[in-house]
Amino acid sequence: MRRFIAISAAAGAATPALAAGDYPFFSLYNTDMVVAISFVIFVAILWYFGVHTLITNWLDGRAEGIRKDLDEARKLREEAQALLASYERKQKEVEAQADRIVEKAKEEAAQSAREAQAELERSVARRMQAAEDQIASAEAAAIREIRNRAATIAVAAAGDVIAGQMTADSANKLIDQSIRDVEKRLH
Repeated sequence: MRRFIAISAAAGAATPALAAGDYPFFSLYNTDMVVAISFVIFVAILWYFGVHTLITNWLDGRAEGIRKDLDEARKLREEAQALLASYERKQKEVEAQADRIVEKAKEEAAQSAREAQAELERSVARRMQAAEDQIASAEAAAIREIRNRAATIAVAAAGDVIAGQMTADSANKLIDQSIRDVEKRLH
């Protein structure tokens, strides 16, 4: 308080009115001195009623509130960072899982393509075998028919040749010879 009065007195001493020399410094006619005294009295009244403690308490309370807000904001920031890190981990896990699913789908598609190719090759092989069997069967049937016709033609030709060269005696001799051959084979 004394320091305040000394500062006020020093401030009042450097006024232009004093420099002019019209009024002495400690005169009530000097407005600077009246304002300084009024200010000192006002501050003393505020000090007496404890306004300085109210202001100090209010400022301390406000500082504490700000400190709490900052602590809460720091805590919220840490929670948000932890949550962000958690979501980033989950995103990486989901991306890895999606990559695994895509890779598995590609493998399954490739396996399905290989199986379809193998099945197609087996089907083609079966059809080729069936076609070869049909060709072989048709070839055997054609050969049998050709043999049968050749045999029929040969028998007919032989019959014509034999009929043209054979007489009744030689026919009877052949019949007798055939009967003997049959008897030998049956007994």
